[in-house]
Amino acid sequence: MAKAAKPEGGMTVREAGKKGGQTTKRKVETGELPKDFYSKIGHKGGEKGGQTTKHEVETGELPKDFYSQIGHKGGQKVRELIERGREAAEK
Repeated sequence: MAKAAKPEGGMTVREAGKKGGQTTKRKVETGELPKDFYSKIGHKGGEKGGQTTKHEVETGELPKDFYSQIGHKGGQKVRELIERGREAAEK
């Protein structure tokens, strides 16, 4: 991955994200933010993503069987990983 150029005295996007994440973690640990902060923002993101996908299915941007398709793909991946694990255990 290419690094963004740093202006003099600045920081990259990666550095800024890391700094923000560390600050948020510290705030949760010190009690400035509630213990379930990460859980709440994750839940909100999941709701938003679900609403967006539902809208895309309703408008025809995604096929009607979208959820079925991604569920099938996920199941295939799990099956593949289990098989790899069994093969590795046999060696």
